[in-house]
Parts: sequence; structure tokens; C-alpha cells
Amino acid sequence: MKRRLNKNVDEAARDRIRILFDEFDHLYVSFSGGKDSGVLLNLVIEEAKKRERLPVDVLIVDLEAQYQQTIQFIETMVNKEEVNAFWVCLPLSLRNSVSQFRPKWVCWEPDKEDVWVRQKPLHLSVIDEMDYFPFYRYAMEFEEFVAGFGEWYCERKKNRGVCLVAIRADESLHRYNTIKNRKKRKLEPYGWTTRASELFYKAYPIYDWHVIDVWVANGRYGWPYNRVYNLMYQAGLTLAQQRLCQPFGDDQRKGLWLYHILEPRTWQKLVQRVEGCNFGARYCKRQGRILGYYKFELPQGYTYRSYSKYLLNSMPPHLASHYRERVFKFLNWWRKNGKRFGIYSIPDFAEKKLEAKKQVPSWRRICKVLIKNDYWCRGLSFGQNKRLTEHYIDLYNDCFRKENKL
Repeated sequence: MKRRLNKNVDEAARDRIRILFDEFDHLYVSFSGGKDSGVLLNLVIEEAKKRERLPVDVLIVDLEAQYQQTIQFIETMVNKEEVNAFWVCLPLSLRNSVSQFRPKWVCWEPDKEDVWVRQKPLHLSVIDEMDYFPFYRYAMEFEEFVAGFGEWYCERKKNRGVCLVAIRADESLHRYNTIKNRKKRKLEPYGWTTRASELFYKAYPIYDWHVIDVWVANGRYGWPYNRVYNLMYQAGLTLAQQRLCQPFGDDQRKGLWLYHILEPRTWQKLVQRVEGCNFGARYCKRQGRILGYYKFELPQGYTYRSYSKYLLNSMPPHLASHYRERVFKFLNWWRKNGKRFGIYSIPDFAEKKLEAKKQVPSWRRICKVLIKNDYWCRGLSFGQNKRLTEHYIDLYNDCFRKENKL
């Protein structure tokens, strides 16, 4: 249940930031160059000035495929004397949901400088040496790197530390659950924090902000912001639709088409850089497009079961093996447990509302997962797991060693 405070979200965020400064001698802000992290960073700088605790440490994980406007905003912030940046430009493994043949891509790949979306920034804060961080491995996952950085930061400071993250609970159910989770460890009694380890914490000071609050704050205080949002507004996007992230994720690919409109030169580089880019932009934008939504037409003469098998047989062997394993687990679970729900066999299709809520099994659900290239099979109630993550880390490490003859 939500509880209303006798203060506005601006006051509440400032109170939380004051608490963090009281509790921790060391903190840093995770800064992506987006509107939310920009507002959070400006709030933290203001509090740090009052306490004479400047500069503020800032983590920037540069994923290469970003708007030029985003990079300009990042440069504006890191050039401030109030900021001490860790601007990371290292090869990291990222999801590529627009290609079945290359379901992952690696930003800042060595020996591929000629096809990079952009050259590495020249700022003094840039970190691109692969031996800089003791925990780093070539092509490790983004999430794993961020967690490793937090532990490294605290060990370096030889004390507890906290990372301030600009997530807002109204953006997604997953982000809401990050705050709401009552089982998580936290800095007592603050539910807007998470205790990741003995030394490392995460905090979400603007979790209860709405997108309008972000823009009100920027306007009221005259803070700098990423000007790409102006272009997004001119392109017809609502405030809630205007988001920045690596463009090839399962959810993020719906905004891939924007690069073509907002920054044509960046778009040209993206097409050359990541396999399936143009295909993804074409088929993700609108309802009815096969990658953007579930709606598609079953080819004549096929059932959903036979079409699912056809799709599996047409995939690259390693990808087909991955999907077959998860489809088998999905079918096996329902065959063992379906009787409890009045289900005694796997139908070709079921009521769409029940399928959408994942309350019943069907071959149509399986078919949708395959045709959408839903790699983690979220449509079958699966999620990303550690074993698959480690598999891709090993895969890209092997590729890197072969290409460089290590």
C-alpha cells in the first residue's frame, strides 16, 4: 500500500539524500546521461556543496551506441569541477534482440574501431584499459560489471559505500518491485535502499517521482539536461515514451526507429555496427509488427505447434538448442502440474486473455516467443539466469582469444 507523505517529491528526495550523506562517508551516482539520472546528479551536487563534500563521484558506463546529444550532456556534467567521473569505455556484452544469429553484441570491441558507432571520448576521466579493474573480464555482462564496480569502489575506500540510482517506480513493475520488495536487505529502516553486500548499498532517492516532476525540476532550477528529449518531443513521443538506453534490448528495441529520425548519421553507424538493426527498426515500431507486439498471422496450412517446430528448425543450431531446452521445461511443467488447474493437455491455442496473463499453456504462447526472438523466454514465464549469462561470457572470451591469437 502506498503511503502519502506530508511533503512533495522534491523535498522527500532531498531528505533521502541528506540521510545518505549522514550515513555514508562515500557515495557515487550512477549517471547514464538521461533525464532521471541528470536530475539526481544535480540534487546530489547541491547537497554536497552545502556539506563541502565535493567533488561527487559519478559512474558512467558508456555503451558506445548512444545519441550524440547524450554524449554532449555527459561531457557537460563531467566537465563540472563538482564531478569526479569514472567514465567506463570497456567491452561489455549486451543483448541484441533484433537478430537470431547474433543474440549478443559487444560494445567497444577491440580491432573493430572502423565500425564503432563513435570514437571513444577523449576526456581525462575515461577508463578503457582492460586491466584497470581487477574484477573485469572481457565481454562481461553490463549488470555484472555494475555490481563489480560497487564492490571495488567500497574496497578502494576501505569503508561502506552507496550507489545512488535514478530509477522511478512508475516506469515498470520490475522497478516498482525493486523498491517494494519486503524480503530484501536494506539500510534500516529505509525501504528505498538495498543492501547488496556487507559494504555496498544501493539507494533510489527519486523512486516516487513521475516524469512530469523531472521536467518541473529542470525548469524550476535551470539545470542542464539532455537536449535529445526536445527532438523526441518534436517526433511525437509523449513524456512517458521518452527513454534512453542501449537500443537493442528486448524492450528498448521499440525505440530503435528514433535513431533514423533524430540522428541520421548515428543511425547509419548503428546499421553497420549491429546485425539486424534495420530489420528491428522496421518491425518494432507499430502494433502488428512482429517484433513489437504479439500480433501476427499464422501461415496457411500450419497449426501453432507445427509452425513452432518449423521456426525451431530454421534457427541456427545453438539458438534452436537454447529454445528447445526452455520449451521442453515449459511443456514438462504443465504436463506435471496442469491437472491442478484443470488442464490435461497442451492446446494449440487458448483464450487470449488467459494466455496474456500466463495462466494457461498453449503452442501459440511458444510460437510468439520464437517469432519475437524473446531470448530469455519471458513469454513462457522464464527469466535471465546466471548459467546463460556465464555461457555468453565464456563464448565471447573464446572468440576474443581466437581473434587475437592469445
